[in-house]
Amino acid sequence: MKRLGFLMVAVLFVGTGYFAQGDDGHGKHDHAKHESLRVAVQGICPVTGQKLGDHGAPIKVKAGKEEIFLCCKGCLTEKINPQHWATIHANMAKAQGKCPVMKKKLPANPKSVVVNGQLVYVCCPPCTKKIAANPAPFLATIDTYYEQALKQR
Repeated sequence: MKRLGFLMVAVLFVGTGYFAQGDDGHGKHDHAKHESLRVAVQGICPVTGQKLGDHGAPIKVKAGKEEIFLCCKGCLTEKINPQHWATIHANMAKAQGKCPVMKKKLPANPKSVVVNGQLVYVCCPPCTKKIAANPAPFLATIDTYYEQALKQR
């Protein structure tokens, strides 16, 4: 019973972002499409390494400042595997490919900033300030980069 109680609290406090409605700093856009792009780019569960969607709808949670997706409720009480975490970040950087500010190819070890729960890679530190000041157009640009990368898979 205690485990079930913990799970319920975890779902209520950790997973509530999945059901949140309204503007998340991306401006007017299709929120469901944005979320599905992020799931597709992330690709795997940070706990199990299994493909997202294989166990039903992924669950959105916070890991630090980042919003990420888990494969199932069972992963809510487990630790993130560092290897899977690294794979997820590599997937995200590869799919983004370019700095949303300068439109230049990302360097081998790009800088990053978390904006509205989303990890954003940039070519140089000054770009992080530009994104933080007005994230909506840059996050929309990243969605476009993600769409292009997914079409090429």
